[in-house]
Amino acid sequence: MNIQKTLCCAAVLALSNVTTSTSALAADDVNVAYFLEWATPNLVAKANGNYDEAMGVNLNWTNFTTGTAMTEAMLSGDIDIAYSQGLAPFVTAIQQGAPLKMIGIAVVYEANDCFVRDGLGIDSSNATELEGRTVAVPLNTMADYAFRRYMTYLDVDISTMTIVDQAPPDGAKSLQDSAVDMACVFGGLASKEAGEAGTAIMNTQQKKDAGIGSFDVVTTTEEFATKNPELLRSFMEVTEEANVSFSGSDAEFVTLASEAGMGNETTRIQFAGISTPSADEQITDYFSANGIAATAAASLGLVFSGSSDGSSIATTIDGSFLE
Repeated sequence: MNIQKTLCCAAVLALSNVTTSTSALAADDVNVAYFLEWATPNLVAKANGNYDEAMGVNLNWTNFTTGTAMTEAMLSGDIDIAYSQGLAPFVTAIQQGAPLKMIGIAVVYEANDCFVRDGLGIDSSNATELEGRTVAVPLNTMADYAFRRYMTYLDVDISTMTIVDQAPPDGAKSLQDSAVDMACVFGGLASKEAGEAGTAIMNTQQKKDAGIGSFDVVTTTEEFATKNPELLRSFMEVTEEANVSFSGSDAEFVTLASEAGMGNETTRIQFAGISTPSADEQITDYFSANGIAATAAASLGLVFSGSSDGSSIATTIDGSFLE
């Protein structure tokens, strides 16, 4: 299997008939995708209605379990903005010809964990013993990306493994039920549950030494960006303000826990592992020429083609809405 695995049939078919929701184009409603179990500062702004007030429209927030599902929803016209979509599913969509655009960096975080079932006696020192075993992975997500980076670094031949495509909650349950030998997951609750039945194949320091990390992006459709640029700028401004103003108070964490669908302790643990780059940092470090966004996308196999690499990258990876 490959990180460039073809999107599911529904998404591919949708490429030939991409539409943007009529309500969003009429500036009455904007439909936003986000993740539960992913406590980001902007959820406080969501709860307080800051987005609706600043943008002058009603925002409808829908939670998803994977970034590929976000892609399908954008292609069908059900979602206008996807917040914190993984880089891997975004790249996969672009490779399939999807008219999507990266407009911001949501969060930077330690690579998602792959938990080896307790009792197997397998860790990073003897990881090759995973060959021939079964692993749960949400394909075409950043957990999938991390899985492949880990296995490459640890010299594990994944072609020998049975890879089961499961969303993080299902993968964690499969690990607890001993139905799989390893589960790669994301999200605070799924990670907590997988950690109760297994141990991460690489710890934080090992990931850092290996240069394995992750970041999620803010994406939209080309059509929505073209017709509603000011709404996107307002969305990014509110997000920036939410990131900067987050103080870590008890009240804020109560709101985060409620919005993310997790307990307070789990929320705090998950939140401690993320950072939110400022708009200036995003423009300078990620969206500049040869910046992190383009080079990371290229590392996942994205090849820019068109009149020039520069124009193609500018169309697909566009930091102008941060300015």
